[in-house]
This record gives sequence, C-alpha cells and structure tokens, in this order.
Amino acid sequence: MQHRVRIFSGSSNPLLAESICEMLGAELGSVTLSRFKSGEIYVNYEESIRNCDVFIVQSLSHPINELFVELLVMIDAAKRASARTINIVMPYYGYARQERKSAPREPISAKMVADVLTTAGASRVITIDLHAPAIQGFFNIPVDHLTALDLISEHLKTLNLPNPVIVSPDAGRAKTAEKLANHLDYPFAIMFKKRPAHNESVITHVIGDVHGRTPIIIEDIIDSGNTIVNVVESLKERGASPAIICATHGLFSGDGLKRMAHPHIQNVVVTNSIAIQDPPPEWLKVLSVAPILSTAVRIILEGGSLANLFRDAGV
Repeated sequence: MQHRVRIFSGSSNPLLAESICEMLGAELGSVTLSRFKSGEIYVNYEESIRNCDVFIVQSLSHPINELFVELLVMIDAAKRASARTINIVMPYYGYARQERKSAPREPISAKMVADVLTTAGASRVITIDLHAPAIQGFFNIPVDHLTALDLISEHLKTLNLPNPVIVSPDAGRAKTAEKLANHLDYPFAIMFKKRPAHNESVITHVIGDVHGRTPIIIEDIIDSGNTIVNVVESLKERGASPAIICATHGLFSGDGLKRMAHPHIQNVVVTNSIAIQDPPPEWLKVLSVAPILSTAVRIILEGGSLANLFRDAGV
C-alpha cells in the first residue's frame, strides 16, 4: 500500500490523520503548510506524489473559510504534482446546513462547496453523517457517505441507562433517531421546533412519553449549543431525567462547550471528526472515527464493498 498511496493532513485535525495512518500501517506524508504575512496560504509536498493515490484529511471546522482555502490549495498542489487521484477525507462537511433555499436570494452553499472541490481537482470525497444526505447528489464524483451511528450505539449499550428513550430534537433527525431506537430496542420520541433566527430555536411540541425516562438526544452537529439546551430544558419541564447528548460533530462554537455543562445533562458523546480540546471535560466522551475512515480508505485502495460502512447513513 505504501508504494502507491500517500496520506496528508491539513491543519484541521492532524491527530485524526495520524490515527488513520497508524491503522493502515502507513506513514503520514510530510507537507509544509504556512502563511505569508498577507495571510495567503503556501503548500509544498515534501515528497514525490507522482502517480500516487493521495488522501488529504481535512474537516471544514473553525476557522472554516481558512481551512477550506487551505484544502483547495492542497488539492491544486497535488494536481500539479501529477497525483493519480486526489481523495478528500472530510469527516465534517462544512456549509452542509445551507443545502437548500429557505428564503429568496439565499445561496445553496453546500452545492458551491461541492462545485469548487470538484473544479479544484478532487477525485473523491469521503465524509461522515452529512447534515443533509442529498448533498451527495451535488457532486459528479464519487462520494462515500459513512456514518458514526453504529459507533455511538455501541457506546450507548455500555451505559446501562435506566428507562432510556431516544429523542429526535426535530423532524429532520427523526429518521436517524428511529433507526437508533430500533437498533437499541428503545422507545422513541420526537420534538418539533421553530427557528426565529440562526442558532436559535423554540420547542413547540413533544410526541412520545418522556416522563421519568432518560432521554438520549441524537444530533448530527452541536454548534452553539443553544438548541440542545432548549431541548433539555423542555424535556425537564415534561418530567424527564437528565439527558445524554449524542452527536457526530462537536463544533462547540463560541461558548458551546461551556453551555453543555448543564445541570440537566449527564454527559455528551461526540466523535473526533472535529478536533476537541485536550484533555476534554470529564462529562465529554470522544469516540474515534479513525477505524471507520481507515477501513474506507483500505477498501477504496484494495477493492471491495463499503456497504457495511454506509449502513444507516441515509443512503
């Protein structure tokens, strides 16, 4: 494998890239990433990648715009160095929440990101738990949409929670929450909310029995944490016990991480699709997606089926 594959990391999550390489028995490639005084990004691959299958690990987390441009420059450098394929390992796909127009004169930024990645020279995108699975259709190159749902469900099995109930915080996550409930054989509840502004929400209805139960709230992204806090407080008003929060991507923008230290939240479970401060708080459990991503890379290189990794990813 090492003769024809090179794995490099952008600035977003080098520890995840190292874990992927360790599981593949490969070395993380050497690349210089620096900034000119003007803020422009410089990239130089310090080894030959001619006719190689290049994998670039980069999540579009904070600062998203800088990391996005850095990724584009890395793609361009790899293309001009005659890489055979350029595969983007993007555990967290930024701008995914702007996948449709909900008001006049708005952009569809998720589509723009797909177009720019393809035009820059990406051959394939590997990602985890897109906010909207339909984003796969924005690409004219292969997209491997993996899921961390099995990883999260296996962790939940170890907690032995009293009277658990899977809770979808909105209608958009109902399908995922129902799959998790069926997999764990737990009851299921769904909440409905309205959004008066970005990163703000108001709970209007709860369907399902949550009184005296331990809610397991399943989300794809925790951003500012405002929505989660509103959900938790609404469940508390309806007699629920302190909640478990599960999400694939822990953005924790601004004071989002501090906001999760809520008296009615037992603990929070996220993955390392986005780099988390080290050490994390005691109540924050970080699961590694390196096994999922390394398996996907190996199958892509050696051939085989990714069907098991697609399970419950909305495909």
